[in-house]
This record gives sequence, structure tokens and C-alpha cells, in this order.
Amino acid sequence: MENTKVTEVETMERPDYESEIIKIIRGKHTPKSAQKLLEDYHANDIAQAMSSLSLVERKKLYRLCTAEMLAEAFEHLDEKEAVGYLNEMDLQKEAEVISELEPDTAADILREIEKEKRALIIEALKPEIRDDIRLIASFDEDEIGSRMTTNCIVVRENLTVKEATKALMRQAKDNDNISTIFAVDETGEFYGAVDLRDLLTAPAAEPLDNWIVTSFPYVYGHESIQDCIEQLKDYSEASVPVLDNKNRLLGVITSQSIIEVVDDEMGEDYAMFAGLTAEEDLKEPLFQSVKKRLPWLLALLGLGIVVSSVVGVFEQVVAQLTLIMAFQSLILDMAGNVGTQSLAVTIRVLMDENLTAGQKFRLVIKESRVGFTNGMILGVISIVFVGLYIMIFRQQSFGFSFAVSACIGLALLLAMVVSSAVGTLIPLFFKKIKIDPAVASGPLITTINDLVAVVTYYGLSWVFLINILHLA
Repeated sequence: MENTKVTEVETMERPDYESEIIKIIRGKHTPKSAQKLLEDYHANDIAQAMSSLSLVERKKLYRLCTAEMLAEAFEHLDEKEAVGYLNEMDLQKEAEVISELEPDTAADILREIEKEKRALIIEALKPEIRDDIRLIASFDEDEIGSRMTTNCIVVRENLTVKEATKALMRQAKDNDNISTIFAVDETGEFYGAVDLRDLLTAPAAEPLDNWIVTSFPYVYGHESIQDCIEQLKDYSEASVPVLDNKNRLLGVITSQSIIEVVDDEMGEDYAMFAGLTAEEDLKEPLFQSVKKRLPWLLALLGLGIVVSSVVGVFEQVVAQLTLIMAFQSLILDMAGNVGTQSLAVTIRVLMDENLTAGQKFRLVIKESRVGFTNGMILGVISIVFVGLYIMIFRQQSFGFSFAVSACIGLALLLAMVVSSAVGTLIPLFFKKIKIDPAVASGPLITTINDLVAVVTYYGLSWVFLINILHLA
């Protein structure tokens, strides 16, 4: 009986909130009742439903929802989608929605709006909101300040617990990030932070300074996202303060923003790892996608021509011993795979900005040893199985079969050792010359390792099989 109940629960479908929201918009509810119904849904569900509505229906949604409800929904959209929907509203409604957005989200969206219209929207904003957005917009997109928000509670460090609690209550009307309270001195310089729970349980007459944690983590607004991303990940704080170069508190970066930053950086690295200069999305124009990919493909084409030219140098080897052509892809594929593995490990290790020269050297040695060990194992396996294959299926003599397989095994070992070193050294070199090591992409490593594998394989075949054993 219990098993039947479990099965019934497991097969229950998740409510289709998107369809319910669309039904409300298309229904005949009065504006007030429709707004009350929509208030029961999560902002993300409203955001997802918007793409399924017609232009007329979306305009109805904009009239039914308050600016605050729409702003919450827009927090779950990417900038391009948000701009598309904002363009469907009148200027006043646009300004109202942007006023309710988190300042960092508002700044990101405003960057995507055409210059003339952006100026009109900014002028329509309240002065304090305008100042916050301008502050965040003053940072470059790759600086951590561009991801901060001014939505936080700030108090003076010389207050009592009672006075700080009153300041919290006043600011909580306009700021909902209240789990951590940040303390500053009279010049606005960051002093420390207090946990909300500690503040609420501390004796009212006690100095706030007794409860302030002065070793609280912080970042500087002009630090690059990539440089401080590891520091942000290491701390499990709901908010991390962002300071200017004079150590004054500008705002905070929230845990949600940290997740988005990490996700964006991983997406960017993944795109670059694939040989792209930036991430692409489904809505990106064809020409832009081509423009991002073509430079890498042209560079790789040049390297590919070099690889083909090297194969041409060994034409006589192939002509005299055509059998070895059948195993070329084995060497090339394994070399490429090993190089890409080493590249992935190296990029992950290089995220630690404090890596010393000694540690980098040990990384190269370690990856080379891993390549050598794997090469030894796979080389021995190749010798046995390739030798048996040539002897049984190609009907060659024992000596000939295992001489060829020994050459393949040795070439595999050498190619894997060199490929491991190349996959480690290239990102280290890129890091040294101040280029993102993720640019040392999979396709680039694979093509370079193809060159290494071709020279190793055909070179050994020429020396070992033709000149020493005279098998041709």
C-alpha cells in the first residue's frame, strides 16, 4: 500500500504555472482581481510566460502588473530580452520598472538601450536611483563593481546596538538585503560587518563595536572579476562589500550575483575553450557568430596546412610502408585527448592567482609523468593488440607484425608525453603574457598535438621500420 502511495506522489506532475498565468491574462478578470491573482506567482514564472504572450497580451500584462512586479520578473531575464520587452512600454513605465530593478541589473539593461533613449530614461529616474546606476555603470563590464548593488544596510561604527537597530529599521524600507549590516567610520571607510542575528540578540545599551567583525572579506570595485572570483567563492557570505580605492564602501555583491558571476565566467571559459572569443546565444545574428569563430578557424587552418605539409615530407615512408597509414588516427586522437585533458587541469589550477613559479614547474612535471605513465600502459596494450591484429587479419609474419606494433606503441608513448607537456605549457605561456589561458583552446591544442604526433609517428617509422629493420 505504501509503495502505491509513493508511486502516485512520484508521478504527480508539477503545476503548469506558465499556462495558468497566460490563462489569467487572456481571461476576463477585472484589472484588480487579475493583479491579485498574478501576485501569487513567482516572478520567474511570470518572466517565462512573457515569451508565450502576443504583443497585445504583453501590453495588457504591463498594465496589470505594478512596476515592482515587472521588475522582479525582469531580474530573471537576460539583458537583451529585458530590453525587447521594455521597448514595448511607454517611457514612463520603462522608467518606473528600471527604478525598481536592482541597480546592477538596471545598469546592465541600460547599456543595451540606444543612447538617446537611455538618456531620456535616466532623466526620468529619481536622483538617488540615477546616482546608484551611474556609479555601477562607471565600472567596466569585466570589473567586479559592475556586478554590485547599493541595496544594503550601512551604519556608523560608533553607535550603540539600540541606535544601530533603529538605523536598520529605517533603511529596511528601501533595502531588503538585511542579513548582514555593514559598518563604516565618519569618512565612509569600511570598518566591518555585523550579522543580523547578533545585532538582534545583543544588549541594547552595548556598543555596536563589540559585535562588529573587522576581519570580514571585501573586494575592490576596480578589481577584475576573474582576479577575485576565487576569493568570492571561498566565502559563504550572503553579501561581500565592494570598496573604492580609498577603502570607502560603495555597495555589496550578493550571493546571487556571485553565482551569476561564476556561471558567466565558466560559460565564457567554456566558449573560449571551444575556440570562440565569447559566448553565443540562439538569438545572435549569423554574421556575429561567424565573426567570433572565423579568426580562430583561420589560425587553425594555417596550422592544419602545416600538419598536412609535414605528412607530405614523409610521403616516401607512406609509399614504402602503406600499412602504417591505418594507425595514424590512433596516434593523433590519443595525443589530442591527452593534451586537452592537461589543458583542462592547467586552466583550473591557474585560477589560483597565488601560484608560484615552483608550483607551475611541478605542474608541468606532474602532467608529463601522468602522460608518460598513461603512455606506457596504452603503449603496451597497443603493441599486443595491434600486433595480433596485423598478424591475424593482415596475415603478416610475427616479426613484421610486432615490429610495426612496437613502433606504434613507442610513438604513442612519446606523443602522449609531449602532448601532456604542450597542454600544460601553452596555458602557462598565455598566462605569462597576460592573456586569458582559456584562449589556449581545445582546437588549438589538438592541432598542435596533431603536428607533434605526425612527426613522432612517421619519424619513428622512417628510422625504426625502414632504416634499421628494413621492412619496406
